[in-house]
Amino acid sequence: MPSFKLQSATEYLMTYSWAILIIALVVAALFAIGLFKPSVGTQCILPGGLACSSVFLSSNGLLTINLLQVTTAPINVTSYGCNKNNTVAHMYCPNSVCPAPPDNQVRMLIGANYTFNVECWSGGSAYNGVVGGAYTGYIIINYTDSNSGFPHTVEGQLALSVS
Repeated sequence: MPSFKLQSATEYLMTYSWAILIIALVVAALFAIGLFKPSVGTQCILPGGLACSSVFLSSNGLLTINLLQVTTAPINVTSYGCNKNNTVAHMYCPNSVCPAPPDNQVRMLIGANYTFNVECWSGGSAYNGVVGGAYTGYIIINYTDSNSGFPHTVEGQLALSVS
């Protein structure tokens, strides 16, 4: 009687090789469509009185933020900045004049919105990211209440995907 041990071992290896190959192809396809890549939702959290209508960060670090003003009085934005750490370093002023004189401040009435462009920083250098990468940091806005004349500093948190 002939021995079928070699044939049995070959069939065993072939069957499991095909199964492993199919599983590897499925896993590769799932990686290719981005199933295992965590997506970062867009979050811009500001304290009461100000809100982000939209926010967009390009790979060169330029943040475009549409700010909605819903405080109880008109405000004048004097400076704003974006940084990975919560500092006021690298603040920008409207029309590039710091500190912004009254003529250069952005006046926002109640319910108004305004689009700001600001370069985000990562420590001591300008932020450069890859498309699809994640950025978490802070947006800092300095403004003056038009009615009272009191200055305010607002710190918001950013978590968004680089586009």
